[in-house]
Amino acid sequence: MNRDLRKERDSASFSPELLTHVLDGGAERTRRRREIEALALNDPDLQHEDLNFLSRSQRYETAIRKSAMMVMKLREYGIADPDEIYWFKRMCLGSFVDPLGLHFSMFTNTLQNQCTVAQQDKWLPLTYGLQIIGTYAQTELGHGTHLRGLETTATYDPATQEFILNSPTVTSTKWWPGGLGKTSNHAIVLAQLYTQGQCKGLHAFIVPIRQLGTHEPLPGITVGDIGPKFGYDEMDNGFLKMDNFRIPRENMLMKYAQVEPDGTYVKPLSDKLTYGTMVFIRSFIVGDSARSLCKACTIAIRYSSVRHQSELKPGEPEPQILDYQTQQYKLFPLLATAYAFHFVGAYMKKTYHRITGDINQGDLSELPELHALSAGLKAFTTWTANAGIEECRMACGGHGYSCCSGLPDIYVTFTPSCTYEGENTVMMLQTARFLVKSYTQVNSGQLVSGMVSYLNDLSRQHIQPQQVAARHTAMLISDPASLVEVYKLRASRLVEAAAKNFQAELNHRKSQEDAWNRTSVDLVRASEAHCHYVVVKLFTAQLSEISDAAVNAVVSNLCLLYALYGISKHAGDFLQAGILTDTQVTQVYQRVKELLVAIRPNAVALVDAFDFHDNHLGSVLGRYDGNIYENMFEWAKKSPLNKTEVHESFHKHLKPMQAKL
Repeated sequence: MNRDLRKERDSASFSPELLTHVLDGGAERTRRRREIEALALNDPDLQHEDLNFLSRSQRYETAIRKSAMMVMKLREYGIADPDEIYWFKRMCLGSFVDPLGLHFSMFTNTLQNQCTVAQQDKWLPLTYGLQIIGTYAQTELGHGTHLRGLETTATYDPATQEFILNSPTVTSTKWWPGGLGKTSNHAIVLAQLYTQGQCKGLHAFIVPIRQLGTHEPLPGITVGDIGPKFGYDEMDNGFLKMDNFRIPRENMLMKYAQVEPDGTYVKPLSDKLTYGTMVFIRSFIVGDSARSLCKACTIAIRYSSVRHQSELKPGEPEPQILDYQTQQYKLFPLLATAYAFHFVGAYMKKTYHRITGDINQGDLSELPELHALSAGLKAFTTWTANAGIEECRMACGGHGYSCCSGLPDIYVTFTPSCTYEGENTVMMLQTARFLVKSYTQVNSGQLVSGMVSYLNDLSRQHIQPQQVAARHTAMLISDPASLVEVYKLRASRLVEAAAKNFQAELNHRKSQEDAWNRTSVDLVRASEAHCHYVVVKLFTAQLSEISDAAVNAVVSNLCLLYALYGISKHAGDFLQAGILTDTQVTQVYQRVKELLVAIRPNAVALVDAFDFHDNHLGSVLGRYDGNIYENMFEWAKKSPLNKTEVHESFHKHLKPMQAKL
């Protein structure tokens, strides 16, 4: 092992293993996760060459081979628990993107949650058995997040009891669904339902697109791959056009809304129930933001411990770049953010399953907040993690630009999450609608619950900022609970300001839509403040769950750094509202620097606690043993350009040119 990394690990003040147990949810879950990962890691059938040296077609074929092998291995090993399946897949795929990913997530989840019992009995066995391979076709060439604008139509024909699927325009072509281009033989298609001459809005339909057995497109179906992208080379994101393509009435997902044989439409209890799959995926994306940022931080911090550069003092050896305050300021707030997002992701997963259970019992009361929270946190965490991954890459200097660092792969694989399942600005505005509605309810004398319950205190809060500002600064900058209060006040101020600005625009006799548009910058700021408050609140709440004193101390420092760094970056909000004083903000800046010093001895142990195996991390720079340079050299030798000493292009092009000069 590299001596710098050994020294870092020996100097840690806590046991990374105990923190891993906290992150996993217990020692037994850590043990079981490692057991599952070892099955994939030690299986010779699941090994593969470095993707970076393959063409796109080769990467797709390799991914399909691994995905198919992975499914067979899951059956062979009898792995059926959803978490265990996820652990196994994660270790199998490494940095791969899974062409079957949407089949296992959105396609299967939609069938489980939006089919009737009879439909489940028909479709789920075929889905689980992979006779049917499905994707989720929502986004169109001309429309993405604006679902009401989708143009694909499904017109009911009572004479034959069939729906006629049509893509009436070029822009109505389904565009982007993963696995659609070459892999899937079925798709859940979101289309505008027409029955008895009326449009009933967006509904989901199971549509066969390829012949079982031959995999040829069915008559009336035009389907293919959309071409190279910024990343996702293993994924066949596709297009789909339908020309008077007929499906049976029973292929409409009818758990909530139905079309009876004569064409009578039976509406659902809530229109939002149709979008349950998106809520599930948005909730999952919050956890994915944490995982991707955790990986990037692991690579950058380990590399920064091994890399020596420049001089702190003339004549002395080059220090580890992690000893530079500027490097710590780049990386440690991101490390704190990764931990914060991990706990928020766990909360969202638990909350989604709890509220889904309530919905299945007929209780829809928490559905609006789940929609709002999943939309806002999806945007908040992906924006932050996306920028953080790039910051980690740049913190690795020139070597971060090499694919051997693993960081380019993490970035290009993660960055689409800022736009898929809802473009982030639109997501923030969806959250804002819920916040404005909640504010209006409070103003009319009603109480609101859940994460927006702080709005109930708005009338009292008009005198609270001065009370917060009067607090002893030393307590404020060392007490996470006080910082939760500070973030709560900021959120309530910005929600109130956005709501009042919106009302002022309305009072100028503008339409609701114009008023909303003219206030949208304020509304996004309010949503961001709300989400920031939620993250600080959930991170702080987690501290009481950590019983080991040494682990609690180091995670508390991360929690403080996350909250105080956020204040330093948004100081204007806290000052303008009178929540903090000038002196307190100055102390916040100073305390952030002190926390960098406190976290420095534990930085490597904190990323070790994420417990990424080298195969999963996929990074030469982030290797656990720290033996970077020799392995970078070996990696470079594998480049296809190095298969011959003289490339054929020399004889074809350079040599003839030289002969003529």
